[in-house]
Amino acid sequence: MAKKKLYLLDGMALAYRAHFAFINSRLKNSEGIATGPILGFANTLAKLLDEENPTHIAVAWDTHAPTFRHELDESYKANRPPQPEDLRTGIPLIKEMIEKFGITNLEQDGYEADDIIGTIAFNAQAEHVEVFLVTPDKDFMQLVDDHITMVKPDNKNGGFIIIDKDGVEDYFGVGPEKVIDVLAIIGDTSDNIPGVPGIGKKGAPKLINQYGSLEKAIEEAPNMSSKRHRVGLTENSDQALHAKRMVTIKTDVPDVQDWEELDWKGPDKKELGLFFKRMEFRTLTRKYLGEEPGGQGQLFGASDNNGEETNGGSESPYDTLNADAVSYRAAVSAEEIRDVAKQLANAGELCFDTETDSPDAMTATLAGISLSAKAESAWYIPVNVDGALTQQEVAEILNPLFANPDSLKIAHNYKFDYIVLKNAGFNPKGRVFDTMVAAYLLDASQRLKMDTLSVKYLGYEPVPIEKLIGSKGKSQKSMADLPHEEIVDYACEDADVTLRLYEVLKEKLEEDELTDIAEKLEFPLIVVLAEMERAGIRVDEEMLKSFSEELTADLKEVESTIYEKTEEEFNINSPQQLGKILFEKLGLPAGKKTKTGQFSTSESVLSELAAEYEVPSLILDYRSLSKLRSTYVDALPKLINEETGRIHTDFNQTVAATGRLSSSNPNLQNIPIRTARGREIRKAFVPEEGFRILAADYSQVELRVIASISGDENMIAAFKNGEDIHSRTAKEIFDLDDLEEVTPNHRRKAKEVNFGIPYGVSAYGLASRLGISNGEGKEMIEQYFERFPGIRKYIDETVEFAKENGYVTTLMGRRRYIPDIHSRNWNVRGFAERTAINMPIQGTAADIIKLAMIDIHRYLKENDAASRMLLQVHDELVFEIADEESESVTAKIKELMENAYELDVPLEVEMGLADNWLDAH
Repeated sequence: MAKKKLYLLDGMALAYRAHFAFINSRLKNSEGIATGPILGFANTLAKLLDEENPTHIAVAWDTHAPTFRHELDESYKANRPPQPEDLRTGIPLIKEMIEKFGITNLEQDGYEADDIIGTIAFNAQAEHVEVFLVTPDKDFMQLVDDHITMVKPDNKNGGFIIIDKDGVEDYFGVGPEKVIDVLAIIGDTSDNIPGVPGIGKKGAPKLINQYGSLEKAIEEAPNMSSKRHRVGLTENSDQALHAKRMVTIKTDVPDVQDWEELDWKGPDKKELGLFFKRMEFRTLTRKYLGEEPGGQGQLFGASDNNGEETNGGSESPYDTLNADAVSYRAAVSAEEIRDVAKQLANAGELCFDTETDSPDAMTATLAGISLSAKAESAWYIPVNVDGALTQQEVAEILNPLFANPDSLKIAHNYKFDYIVLKNAGFNPKGRVFDTMVAAYLLDASQRLKMDTLSVKYLGYEPVPIEKLIGSKGKSQKSMADLPHEEIVDYACEDADVTLRLYEVLKEKLEEDELTDIAEKLEFPLIVVLAEMERAGIRVDEEMLKSFSEELTADLKEVESTIYEKTEEEFNINSPQQLGKILFEKLGLPAGKKTKTGQFSTSESVLSELAAEYEVPSLILDYRSLSKLRSTYVDALPKLINEETGRIHTDFNQTVAATGRLSSSNPNLQNIPIRTARGREIRKAFVPEEGFRILAADYSQVELRVIASISGDENMIAAFKNGEDIHSRTAKEIFDLDDLEEVTPNHRRKAKEVNFGIPYGVSAYGLASRLGISNGEGKEMIEQYFERFPGIRKYIDETVEFAKENGYVTTLMGRRRYIPDIHSRNWNVRGFAERTAINMPIQGTAADIIKLAMIDIHRYLKENDAASRMLLQVHDELVFEIADEESESVTAKIKELMENAYELDVPLEVEMGLADNWLDAH
């Protein structure tokens, strides 16, 4: 008799996994149903059935009723966010689909899916049935036994990971029978189960292996040498034992179905096929019904491809590399490379990609270049590796190709390739098309990796890089480590796929009326940012060292004062010890508690207390000084490039959905400015000899955009008359006769109003900021809209536009999709509406400074100026100005910034020139 194979699926966990796998696709069918979670679940289930052929199978679900765990602890899962809208509508359809697969759905009030699965698994294994638990949830590892195996969907490579007893030990460091003890110590923040503070994933299994159980570890805690373990287990023993009860999966749920009743006879292919046809899943409809779906999956601003993925799919719906159908070749010798250059000399469109030994463009060494000018055809040229030419030799041959100003240069993440090539002696010129930036413009929320875009827009799955260099970790190789023969197909495919993506994305930019912003703003900006990154900025190491010593002395002084005031020395960095000092010893009014049951000592709690009590204020000072020292003062010198002696940040063009730039490695947009001590850090940013630092900052640019975009006559008049906009607002909302009556307090309140109301701040939010009653906040908002009716009109019309179209735009046409604008959840919809109101304002301001950067870069280059643009920080540009160009270049920068874009109100720029960034600001 054939062996019985029982598969039990954790429905909710798999549904959430499917939801997040498709969260950025916004996949919908013609009925408007969000089908991503359904498709993800269907792919996983179909693959499982095809590969494993179970004899028995069921899917278990949680219900909305409280469980016995809620009775044990009313805070259980209290911090979980509301279920996403797509899942709320998708789960009933997933259950319907499961039934058409011929599979039983199981659920029982008072118990979770885990308990139902645990009970059935326990009963079945007793009869020597092979049980497989299909779930991504690690908690199920406690059930693994001789006849019970966990099957975890593999997010990275598709398929499933089998976890047996050895697999549990590899993951947790203990056998399945001790998993609940480890889980009890670790806790589970997502379920609001605190565990034991201070003992983490590494310490917990060591303790359990040493003592055998949680109970024994608690018993031996007073004798433990580790203070953390001793104190943690001694002070939190009840909490840990409670956690153990909470994480233990029940195996004795009453009235569950017998495993024998879950036999599987196969799907109702016709019903299932019709279901998939309704959902508009092409591959699955064809598989079960033998025909294509009638409709097309709808992607907002994306492609007609329905987003089916290989991971978990019953069959791959994509094309993959067929070496016989493409022409991918290596060119290694000088003669072969010259022949490639000759063949591509007249190509109007040249697509290229670089292979390097590092993801850091400024320090990377070039290992190879792939070139393509025709679909399904590409060359790979190895560089700087055994048997290949040096970068200087290759550059000499290929430079005419790259420097041709008449050919369009196409790449995915062009900025990286540009920096690598420039540093290697190449000179790329001409118009640019970046497929990553193009995809970002089409939908800033989608994933922008080339492989992902290829699947989405081309239905083609490229060879993953991990196949060549291995997974992340110490064993991972770089492209420079591999023989070029092994790289050819992979590298050529990158250039070929990018060229094909270009063809598709170019059309989509035109369809969505985004060609202008791409060609006039985002694509030209890439080279500007690349040159800024290559330039870097100098920092004064000695100043930072001296400042670090000052901060250390200040910290010791604050620390000493804290000990004096509290009459006790303790670890100020320990929230637990600090909480006891503040709320037990000093008796300060305690606010909220953390998930672990400790007193919260968060910044917001301390800030509230600091208004009345000295010690919380001192703690905030201590934290501020400590962060300054560790995050900036001591960290910045370590980031200085050895060759240039400067810091080279990365400017991220495709991160913020509003179009704003961000910076990383290091984040120079986050250098503190609000505190006197924080501002001191900017003193360390200095020019080279013969130069000075220029800071040029747009004045109130977002408020000027609001005035222009709303067309409000009163606000426009204030800016045109050169009035202080906050004083003018104060005069209007407080019904004053003239500007002279405006007090500093009036202006402060008006400033909060100006920056809050146009972004959808509520009466409660405004009242909280100003320390006034909700009634006063409401009255102030009403007064504001009465005096500035154009703002109210803008808000109403923008929200309505978003509801009708699903997106909003900046003045220059940049789009942001607002998928939650119709959400039935009030909080989610409210946030979507505020996002819709904010984006045209913030996005237009971002577009304006980008235009200015392009104009200034062009001016400096055309005039062969020694001065250079270094940083963009929010509404500010930072330059290194040559002494001999001080007057002319500074004046021109101001002119170009103020004339970058024509609004209905004038743009104004404030400037400062000094020997460091702080003094220039």
